[in-house]
Amino acid sequence: MSDTSANNLPVCPLPLDDHPCVLLAHGGGGRLMHRLLDELILPALGAESAGAHDAAVLEATEGRLAFTTDSFVVNPLFFPGGNIGHLAVHGTVNDLAMSGAIAKQLSVGLILEEGLPLADLWRILCSMREAGAAAGIRFVTGDTKVVDRGKGDGLFVNTSGLGVIADGVDIRPGRVQPGDTVIVSGDLGRHGMAIMASRERLSFETPIRSDSADLGTAVQTLLRAGIDVHCLRDLTRGGLASALHEIAVATRVGIRIEQARLPVAETVAGACEMLGLDPLYVACEGRFVTFVPAAQSDQALDVLHGHAVAEQATRIGEVIDTPRPPVTMTSSIGARRVIDMLSGEQLPRIC
Repeated sequence: MSDTSANNLPVCPLPLDDHPCVLLAHGGGGRLMHRLLDELILPALGAESAGAHDAAVLEATEGRLAFTTDSFVVNPLFFPGGNIGHLAVHGTVNDLAMSGAIAKQLSVGLILEEGLPLADLWRILCSMREAGAAAGIRFVTGDTKVVDRGKGDGLFVNTSGLGVIADGVDIRPGRVQPGDTVIVSGDLGRHGMAIMASRERLSFETPIRSDSADLGTAVQTLLRAGIDVHCLRDLTRGGLASALHEIAVATRVGIRIEQARLPVAETVAGACEMLGLDPLYVACEGRFVTFVPAAQSDQALDVLHGHAVAEQATRIGEVIDTPRPPVTMTSSIGARRVIDMLSGEQLPRIC
């Protein structure tokens, strides 16, 4: 999803040259906090005031519930292809999607740093509303705090999500088995490199834009098509390599991938080479890996190719019954490389 343009934003009901984020940090509380909530945050998110209630009351639903929570501290707040608002919604919706759940409700916690421009906050909140509407979710509860200047790095966001898993859906690492085909939904490493390029003020002939996107619809289409999806994992921290390694170790199987099949854009590959990074370990925010029976791999690819977020979906390898080493990659000349877990975080503050 592209970043929300200032020219396309709804009109903010608060004068953007007001600075309640500053006043609240110095005991302005009460009336100013209510003004910030009622006149800026709730309208931007399309949420209704909770009145005197401290919790959202939700209707009981059929099926199993999935619940997840995540915090976002990305630096910078705005980057090519999105901002922390898009990222927070997509990250939580995608965590639910990886269990086969349809996201229904989200909560939002905002930690605002004193001095954060209200224009930036409004733009980010509108991005969250846009991403939430596209994913079909409602913002049902939340919290806002303001901290002193220098203590919050602009804005931190926490989102928690609730979703529903249909009967019969069973997606988990334990279902991965030898013979499964490994499919990645699109090109690798764009989000991490978009953040790094923005942070370091690097420019490329073809700009690198984040792949941040909602994956829920693509997953649900796979399930409705009758694909027996054994496992899903979004490629966030640690990228593809870490996701594969975690699944292989948890399931006590081996995973073999082919380097020539890995989809990596030339600009991303060039940026990684320049910075000494491996795209296998660079985070994505709109990509996943899935494990399906080999007999259904062609059908799964056909389904995924019908979605913009997965039109580059590619079969990259297979599951084997040799668990040591857990993950290996065959190069274009036939050499084998062991793909291990990343010992530390390759790129900090990217989500």
